[in-house]
Amino acid sequence: MKPRPNLKSCWRHAKRVLIAAVAAGLVTTHSQASAQDAKQAFVDEKSAGVDFRLQGEYVGWVLTGSQEFHPIGLQVISLGGGKFEAVEYQGGLPGAGATGKARLRIPGQRRGNSARFIRDPLQIDVANDHAVFFLKSFDGVIAKLNRVHRVSPTMGAKPPAGAVALFDGRSTDFFKSARVTESGLLMEGTETRYAYGSFRLHLEFRLPFMPFARGQGRSNSGVYLQSRYEVQILDSFGLAGKNNECGGLYRYIEPATNMCLPPLSWQTYDIDLDAAAFDASGNKTRNARLTVLHNGVLVHDNVEVKRKTGAGKPEGPLALPTKLQNHGNPVRFRNIWLLDRSPKPAAPRHSAASAE
Repeated sequence: MKPRPNLKSCWRHAKRVLIAAVAAGLVTTHSQASAQDAKQAFVDEKSAGVDFRLQGEYVGWVLTGSQEFHPIGLQVISLGGGKFEAVEYQGGLPGAGATGKARLRIPGQRRGNSARFIRDPLQIDVANDHAVFFLKSFDGVIAKLNRVHRVSPTMGAKPPAGAVALFDGRSTDFFKSARVTESGLLMEGTETRYAYGSFRLHLEFRLPFMPFARGQGRSNSGVYLQSRYEVQILDSFGLAGKNNECGGLYRYIEPATNMCLPPLSWQTYDIDLDAAAFDASGNKTRNARLTVLHNGVLVHDNVEVKRKTGAGKPEGPLALPTKLQNHGNPVRFRNIWLLDRSPKPAAPRHSAASAE
């Protein structure tokens, strides 16, 4: 009878091979696609196809070389045409147990209604809402993960007392040049009719499924606070979480965690902006500060914003409208409300003499 290989030694060998693959650049991120394919965008799950149904998040437990079970998370990203990338996290998924950046990225290919990811000696098969890990030299299953559909804890949040419902699916009175879909969703490319200084903003957004698109062409929009500071909106599912990706303060500050969910999932931003202050001569006396929760997870904690970001307008004492950027991709919005926190003008003071 052939002796069963030692799992611990198999894991050591797998680790050496995988680290070498990463160092050699064999494990890559999203590759380039043709310009025509890159424009393809799906806005509903029914028409998105088989690749979309395999894409998603998976969680479970993996048997380690020390014969212990540890939590693990997996994000499966569609790259179009049956190509995929799987991203593994120790401890769970980002914002839900993951202990750091992605440990491993593995390319994959669809096989009928399933997808297979191979980086010898590791193999991962994804099908029927499960991801099964095999260690070839061990000759057995070391992990079986279940698919999960995460929902932001702030999804559907109601506006608090004093807040303005900017968009509730019924009226666009608070937006300029607004366009609404037949299903009552606000389309990208609009701005608030009124300007607000300091405020709390809640909005919900949905990214289209654009499997062939890459980089800034993959479901791009943005929330331009006061038309000056952009919180990026982008399909960054499974990416590293850079400052030009979803949740980033565009080209300025990276999000603490990449909380981007798979495309066609509804997501939330909860944003607190403390506007910059200026004296009577228009000189800035205090920088703006920003707090952002992405899908209920704190990604910017009262960070200081010393300048405008990206294509934002220059800073100044006058408040400006907040914009939902049109980058040519069908990003959709709903349930948008704002609580104005701007300082109110002080009541005029009357002397005893003036009261006579």
